[in-house]
Amino acid sequence: MKMARWTLGAVLAGAAIFISCTYTEKKAENPQPIVADVAPTPNQSYGAYLAARVAHLRRDFDRASDYYIKAAQADPDNKELISRLYLLLVFQSRVDEAATYARQIVKQERSNNFAYTVIAVQNMHNGQYQDSIDATKKFDNPAYQNFIAPLLNAWNYVGLNDPDKALKVLAPLKKEDGFRAIYHFHAGMINDYFNRSREAQKNYEVLINEETMELSLRTLQVIANFYLRTDQKDKAEALVSGFDQEKAGAGILAEYAERIHKATPQTVKRLITTPNEGAAEALFSIAATFRYDEVIDVAHMFTSLAIYQNPDYDLAKLLLADILENREMYTAANALYDTISRVSPVYDAAQLKKADNLIKEQDYDSAELLLKSMTLGQTNSQIFLDLGDVLRMKNNPEEAVKYYKAALRTAEDKENSWVLYYAMGIAYEQSGEWNQAEKALLKALELSQNHYMVLNYLGYSWLKQKHNIDKAFTMIVNAYNQAPEDANISDSLGWALYNFGYYGMAEKYLEKAADAAPANAVISEHLGDVYWFTGRQNEARFQWQHALDLKDDSGEVDRRQIQAKLAGGIAQEPSYAFDKEIVEAQLKNLPSVRQSVDRNKK
Repeated sequence: MKMARWTLGAVLAGAAIFISCTYTEKKAENPQPIVADVAPTPNQSYGAYLAARVAHLRRDFDRASDYYIKAAQADPDNKELISRLYLLLVFQSRVDEAATYARQIVKQERSNNFAYTVIAVQNMHNGQYQDSIDATKKFDNPAYQNFIAPLLNAWNYVGLNDPDKALKVLAPLKKEDGFRAIYHFHAGMINDYFNRSREAQKNYEVLINEETMELSLRTLQVIANFYLRTDQKDKAEALVSGFDQEKAGAGILAEYAERIHKATPQTVKRLITTPNEGAAEALFSIAATFRYDEVIDVAHMFTSLAIYQNPDYDLAKLLLADILENREMYTAANALYDTISRVSPVYDAAQLKKADNLIKEQDYDSAELLLKSMTLGQTNSQIFLDLGDVLRMKNNPEEAVKYYKAALRTAEDKENSWVLYYAMGIAYEQSGEWNQAEKALLKALELSQNHYMVLNYLGYSWLKQKHNIDKAFTMIVNAYNQAPEDANISDSLGWALYNFGYYGMAEKYLEKAADAAPANAVISEHLGDVYWFTGRQNEARFQWQHALDLKDDSGEVDRRQIQAKLAGGIAQEPSYAFDKEIVEAQLKNLPSVRQSVDRNKK
């Protein structure tokens, strides 16, 4: 039976629940929080239920689960509550508890494919492979019968020491174009598990040689491990060297490459040593297949099941942590990163992600401490770059420069290191060393081929100094046309127009910037300035007061100057010397101005 991947996703999403519960305006339009529609019955513990709801809305899902369990104990016949509870427990990787409630569900509701999946997975985990097979026989949906059951049961039969039966139940996946890669990956691992190296290599090399089959990072890891163990180190090295860095992350790929280079066949251990580890691969394959927004909950659940089957499955932990980060659950993601061993090839990558999460939570001290602990003997330029960024955020640009220089020394791709020069230029500028800053920013501009971030920063810096004014404005217009939605660039454009006396046009771009970044003190001050000269003086004072109330990380806001403006307004109009012909020629390059000119011509 042919099944499009999106169709499968729609079917599996029936078992999923909306869990993100973020408080952003966009996501709040149609909130569907977990268990929100489960009304407590009269005999239910209202206190436990309400405590669960509060914990859920705060995205403390472990505590929410505990309270829902208390509510379910008080109301054991509430099928809807129990159904949602076992799903939430799966999300939290509390699979043994989830299976208890899944067994209650199937007693009341025989047609519940995901509940039987959880039961089957727990049976596999406990080595009850035939019981697991029996649970999958209860599937009554084609998506489960034709995709999930073959993957799980192939490894169940591995557990029953029946390789031929394992490959036979897996074979239907080979007929579906979208699942052929998954078939060959698992057939290769099963053949390898039973020391059928020739057959395993055939499966793996289908994945490598067919252009329609994209290698995942896990596939790369498994096949490279096979090549090393079968004394084909040259093939392992070639495989890694040809892999797309963007898929893996340069740091992870470099670590793999180094380990493969140092490896000897006698010391390389198998990655898949038990049927349960193979089952974890099956569950991870399902999760990876459905990792897109519409069914991200499906990916979350199956990744949790994969980690339950193999607690040392680091790539699954990276995927789950990434899903948690997308839900803005940074503390939970970092707890996962902390379970990754120091000897893991993804350890450094996980720690970098942890530091990034600490930065997002504005815990700069912890991020600095973590990154500094990683620098000893390191050649990963990303660690030095991230540390420099943290120090710059902590208003320590002088020390930040030291680490940016270390990042430049260790960067492998010097031609694409414009980000390092850009960051260094900002740090130099913030520490008052403008000559060094300008030199670094011009180098970044050259290497980046006029990237909008560099154009904007250098152009705005020149404007502040009343230096290269016409060139600076040209650069800012170029930056705006590359990234018109960037609030900082809209601010630069509006602020330049304000200083040129084009108040009405400036107002438009500064309002756009303020709408996009209402908590930016610099933008609020600039908007107040232009309001003063467009006759909106009460609104000007409101914006200046708003700028004072906001936290300013840029160091650009002069509080005394704003207080003086609040007291007496702005006495003199700005007086920038500029070439009107150049500026007005550049204005015609702006989309809104160009459209206006075209309409007037008509």
